[in-house]
Amino acid sequence: MKKIIPVLFLFFLFTGCTATGQNGGHSVTINLSISDGVKESFESDGRLYVFLNPNPALEPMQQTWPIPGRKSHIFAINRSGFSPDGSITLNPDAGWTKTTEWTFDNIPEGEYNIQILWDQDTSESRINAPGNLHSEKQGISVTESTEVNVTIDQVIGERELADFELLHLVDFKSDTLSSWWEKPVHLKASVLLPGNYDPDESYPIRYNIAGYGGRYTRVNNLVNNSEFTGWWRSDDAPSVINVFLDGEGPFGDSYQMDSENSGPYGHALIYELIPHIEAEYRRTDSAKTRFVDGCSTGGWVSLGLQLYYPDFFNGVFSYSPDAIEFENYQLINIYEDENAFVNEFGYERPVMRSTMGEPMISMREFIAYENVLGDSDTYLNSGGQFSAHTALYSPRGENGLPKPLFHPTKGEIDREVAEHWKKYDFKIYAEQNWSTLGPKLRDKIYIWMGDMDQFYLNPATRTFNKFLENTENPASDAEVIFTPMAGHCDRFSHKTVLMQIQERLEEIR
Repeated sequence: MKKIIPVLFLFFLFTGCTATGQNGGHSVTINLSISDGVKESFESDGRLYVFLNPNPALEPMQQTWPIPGRKSHIFAINRSGFSPDGSITLNPDAGWTKTTEWTFDNIPEGEYNIQILWDQDTSESRINAPGNLHSEKQGISVTESTEVNVTIDQVIGERELADFELLHLVDFKSDTLSSWWEKPVHLKASVLLPGNYDPDESYPIRYNIAGYGGRYTRVNNLVNNSEFTGWWRSDDAPSVINVFLDGEGPFGDSYQMDSENSGPYGHALIYELIPHIEAEYRRTDSAKTRFVDGCSTGGWVSLGLQLYYPDFFNGVFSYSPDAIEFENYQLINIYEDENAFVNEFGYERPVMRSTMGEPMISMREFIAYENVLGDSDTYLNSGGQFSAHTALYSPRGENGLPKPLFHPTKGEIDREVAEHWKKYDFKIYAEQNWSTLGPKLRDKIYIWMGDMDQFYLNPATRTFNKFLENTENPASDAEVIFTPMAGHCDRFSHKTVLMQIQERLEEIR
């Protein structure tokens, strides 16, 4: 489920505003047309995005995080009954949701690249879905009132795996998710076999979870790297099957866990997809040599899978995990703080910093970008990070959307929703279940964290580690490493994890 497009009677006028704006800005009149080459694939209902980016080296529609020096100014509006015929002029007063205070009527002077995207896909959660239409980027100079003609003439193509003899696609229909959603739901993954693979032999297996929103096609980066493939084919590489799980879910990344909003993704992974993959390639279903790993979102998911399915995996390698307990949800204590945007000292709360500690992005600004990306005009179905967190942790709300932890524009925290999040607070979960969980986790947990993580994820990991250090009956033997001045995912690499798995296999043997 992605699109929740209300019936809006919005009209794009055929006349643009040409008056000079206030505060030194100028109006930009945008005349939009759809090329004949994409009309056959054009759908009349969707969400229209306009991206303006002052950095000429960037593709504006790919800059959907407000990182200084890279951020695009984004304008978005839902459109029903949109005709691909003729040229229209975008109305600056039509009710755009936007990431900036200024409008098309008052754009600051400067050089920009403009790009327009028509998000008509209903099967995926993010705007880069195959089948969506867009224009090429083009430069505009805003030194006076300006008129620009933009043509949507590009189609985002289907994803494809690289052509590599050891690489295979898995496209699996989940009965569980299909029943839950009352429509066919497919799970995808890519499988990279060892260089010495013998279909009659059994193998250890590694399940890699991507950073936020990573797709099964990320393996292409590995097999297109000659240094990696040379090593992978050599006798030095471990004989381990690699599975790259897909991060796509109804509200962004699925996090591979059961959700009241997205459905039983955890059940589908453990009881459907993994048995299917292992029957096809592994020739064993032994948990003794089954491992899971990842960084960032992948760090959270891999650790969560080991905790919630402790008998199913025999080791986790978690790097820079998302906040694993929610007294430190980045810099927010969701159980005590009143507001997600403003801290107890009255200052705007940052959500990202440099490794030297300089704040880069505020929580308010980050959520403003997700609000624009969601066709509900909120972060609740933006397909972004906080959309996915809310879908996983929150109860169901209104109109098929998750119930928000905090207000999308004011930041006020809903204490009732915060209580609901406790089911995926790893510290609370481990505390409540340690007597039975602890023995099952012996020799299985490795966590790495940089102590200058750009997304303030180290405080949660520190708190979780303090809990582990104080466990009894049994005492935890988890290996948790903090590296001073290191940033997000600095120590993660596929080769590093594979060699860690090799060491674990030698210990097991």
